[in-house]
Amino acid sequence: MHIHGIDFPRPNTKRLTPWPDVPFGAWRLHDAYVRWVDLEPSRNEFNFTHLDKYVATAQQKQVKVLLPLYGSPQWASARPTEDNRTGTPGTAAEPADMEDWRNFVRTVATRYKGRIEAYEIWNEPNLTMFWTGSVKQLVDMSREAFRIIKSVDPDALVVLPACTSGNGPQFLDDFLKQGGAQYGDVIGYHFYVSKAPEAIVDLAVRVKDVLRSNHVDKPVWNTESGWHDPSTFPNDELGAAYISRALILGWAAGVSRFYWYSWDGHDWVSLEMVELADDVTKKPAAKAYATVQQWLLGATVRSCDSAEAGKWTCELERNGKRQWMVWNTDGAVAFAIPSDWHVTYDTPLLGSKDKLKNAQIQIGMTPVLLEP
Repeated sequence: MHIHGIDFPRPNTKRLTPWPDVPFGAWRLHDAYVRWVDLEPSRNEFNFTHLDKYVATAQQKQVKVLLPLYGSPQWASARPTEDNRTGTPGTAAEPADMEDWRNFVRTVATRYKGRIEAYEIWNEPNLTMFWTGSVKQLVDMSREAFRIIKSVDPDALVVLPACTSGNGPQFLDDFLKQGGAQYGDVIGYHFYVSKAPEAIVDLAVRVKDVLRSNHVDKPVWNTESGWHDPSTFPNDELGAAYISRALILGWAAGVSRFYWYSWDGHDWVSLEMVELADDVTKKPAAKAYATVQQWLLGATVRSCDSAEAGKWTCELERNGKRQWMVWNTDGAVAFAIPSDWHVTYDTPLLGSKDKLKNAQIQIGMTPVLLEP
């Protein structure tokens, strides 16, 4: 999960965000005022006020922390006046002196040894608003960060630079071809799609093809995705449908982790989890997030496909028993449950578990769980 306003009031609400009322296992600190430019505003003068509080909160709540390392301060930037549309000039450039980067990484890794689970090298480098250096320069920075982090905190994981929509697969391919794979434990990628969640499947195939062609066998984490396009969701049911199907399909496509963006986002994201009025009242999307987590944890996916246009069936195995999640992307249709499934109960995504009354049910955009 991404949460932005735990310690620093969000500009759109001017208030702190209460801790999310849904279970999750890891917190990515992006858009949380802990970029390199925030942590080291002047050379060798560090400000860990926010990051200290985040890490302490994560320990208290028993969630893991993923910290992206990115955003060159102007004093360290190779192009300190470069405009990158983020409001802070110079942050997309590589450091003018690699030793400044080494010192930053070493200081952070040393301070949070054993308390930050994973570090992600840069953010969305295929977008010029975040990175204007070369692929080789990013490989070099990844190498230095990997060596330092592993020397300071051998148990910490290093996530390779996470590309996103646009030319993301091509950038990842270039990065791997220049030797970048050896400097990380995990492949990061941001599985943003502008269409329905089912597009994640095709994107995951493209990413896996890039890894395969470069002989890379590492876990893939979706370290950020949600919805900005469509710019508005016409109803809450569609939001719940999108988040549930994204989580299910990402998991079925072999993505090991899925960091949702975001819990308290209202300005850029269009698929909101909580009401703007209080950042507490859960929208159906948040309820769907929690429900799907219950469905997936402890289960193994056996198959997930669409035999008919729009109709999706995902088969799970839990404790030796088969279960199914079914939905239809095009709206309500009749679904005849195969007799060899031996289904006894059905649980709608936004409803409660009930005993099956007949072998034909209505399915729609939100998944239904079928169990023996």
